[in-house]
Formats: sequence, structure tokens, C-alpha cells
Amino acid sequence: MISDLPLRKIIHVDMDAFYASVEQLDNPELRGKPIAVGGSSQRGVVAAASYEARKFGVRSAMSSVLAKRNCPELIFVKARFDRYKEISQKIRAVFYEYTELVEPLSLDEAYLDVTINKKGNPSATLIAKEIRSKIYDTTGLNASAGISINKFIAKVASDINKPNGQKTVNPEEVIQFLEELEIRKFYGVGKVTAEKMYKLGIFTGADLKSKPLDFLKQHFGKSGSYYYNVVRGVHESEVKPHRIPKSVGAERTFNENLSSEIFMLERLEHISNELDRRLKKSDIAGKTITLKIKYSDFTLNTRSKTLPYFISDKALILETAKELLYQEELQNSVRLLGISLANLNTDKKEKTKPETDTIQVQLKFDF
Repeated sequence: MISDLPLRKIIHVDMDAFYASVEQLDNPELRGKPIAVGGSSQRGVVAAASYEARKFGVRSAMSSVLAKRNCPELIFVKARFDRYKEISQKIRAVFYEYTELVEPLSLDEAYLDVTINKKGNPSATLIAKEIRSKIYDTTGLNASAGISINKFIAKVASDINKPNGQKTVNPEEVIQFLEELEIRKFYGVGKVTAEKMYKLGIFTGADLKSKPLDFLKQHFGKSGSYYYNVVRGVHESEVKPHRIPKSVGAERTFNENLSSEIFMLERLEHISNELDRRLKKSDIAGKTITLKIKYSDFTLNTRSKTLPYFISDKALILETAKELLYQEELQNSVRLLGISLANLNTDKKEKTKPETDTIQVQLKFDF
């Protein structure tokens, strides 16, 4: 089963180990060596790892201590986000040579809708190859790509032939591709969800497809419908050139764990200042304030309050965050605090945005 909606030609471009590759590009002495972008301190976290480091099990979001334990020869490099943004802009400029329908997900990846493109090229596969080649010529960096009929399959496909490769899943290949796919490779299925699926006898797309919708909703809530549809090749989300944020937040990880709420109140004030700056920059207000607390044992706790009106006032956000802090007793000492604002006034803008013109495409068309 594939959606009756018109098929599109979607490319997902993902830079290979982007931050680490930039550091190796700028510093030839680091090439071919295991490096991690991030802090090397006891509380440091790996932001990105080179492929040489990944062979030792070093991954992003891993603690620097564990990363060093896995790879004693690991070289830590301080992140340079200004440099990454500079190169990211060059990469996006390449995307816009082919289409205006570009949806950036981060500095190093994006979706492109090339169903109708500026080059008049009917083959999304050839366009992806051109884009990857042009990115290399422009920046000296390698990119991988996935090409298919929707964003979900393109995203999954971009991981298949990494690094420096691409994978096309043609319309007639979609169902078989999804049925044979390991469940842990489905985009949106994390480690915890994968373990839960294993216990339910779900190891591949075919296993997932065999489960009724009611069964999936019972075990996975709202996500059940998502899993039911994507394994059948149905994912209706369009490439959105201007992604409207669902929330705006700021957070801080502390050099030393905090056990006193008095010290936390001081930190919350600094965090609210940063959040206030971001809200003013984007001219955004919201109704739901969420306090994020990460404890020293890495357990995460969130507490939220929704107001009947939109706010962006720093003082009111801070007072609400304080109220949430005192809402219940702390379970442990705290290593991170964050404040975010959701239920934004941008949600209304998105709902009232005019529909884009439908592109009529036949089932059989060149990829």
C-alpha cells in the first residue's frame, strides 16, 4: 500500500560526521585520526565523532569519560559553531541551485523536494549525485543522500550507504524495502522503543506491518498510527521551506551538580535571560512553560504549566519556572536546568498558511 496522494521526488542530504569532518578539513594533522568534537572534562559530552572514532563505539551525546574509555587515543577538539554555520550556508546555497523547497533539519542535513526543479532534470538520483559532487567541490566535505517518494523513506535511505554514498528507493521498491528493514533503522524508533518492539516480536518492517492498528495504538499510543502508516509507505508530510518552531528554549549544564534550590534559582534567572533574548529575536510568545531538570544520575524530569494567554515577558516566565521548581521535591542533585516555551502564537500562523499547489505525478516516473 502506498498513499493515493501524488508521489514526490524527495532527497534527504546528510553530511558525513559534519563537525568532526570540518575539524579534519581545517587541520590536516587530525585527518585519519579518531577525534571527538566536544569537551574532554569529566562532565563533557561528545557533540560529534569522526568515523575513525566511531569504530571504537564513540557516538554523539556520549559522555567524554566513556568515549575516552572506549578509545584511549581519542583526540578532543573544541566546537567552533561559527565555522560550522559558515560552511552550512555554502551547502544550502548548493541546494537552492536546484529547488526552493528546502527544509533544513540542522546545520548538516536537509530535505529537498525536486519533483519540479530548477535544472529540469527528471532524475532525483542524478540530482542527488550532482549535489553531493558540488558540495565536495565547494567545501571539500563528503555528503550522503537518500532518495525516494517521501521524507521518511528518504531519511532512512540516506543512512544505507554512508559515508559518501547514496541510496534510491524507487516507487515499486518501497514496500519490499520497508518490509526487509530492521526495525531499529526506522526513523523515529529509538533504543527504548526498539527494545519494546523486540519484546512484542517486532524485529523487521514485515513484523511491524503484520500488527493491526489497534494493537499498535494500544502499545505505542499516538505513535502507533505513525508506525502503521510509514511501514506501508505512507508519510504525507511535505517539505516545508520555512519550518515554524514548536517551542523555544534555553538550558545549561553545570560544572558542578547543584543540590540547593537557592543556587538553582540564580541559574534559572540566567537561563530566562537567554530565553528572553531568543523570544525577542523571533517575536514569539507562548502559553506553555516547561521546566527541564536533569539529575546527576542522568534521569530527566519535566514540569509544565499552561496559561490561558500568550506570554513572552521574562519576569512572568521566570516566576512560573520557579513555581514549577517548587512543585515537587528534587530527587537528586541537578546537573542541568532548562526552560522552554511552547503552544506558540506561531502555531496559528502555520494553520492559516495557504495550501501549496498539488503536483500531479504518475506512479511510474524516473528516480
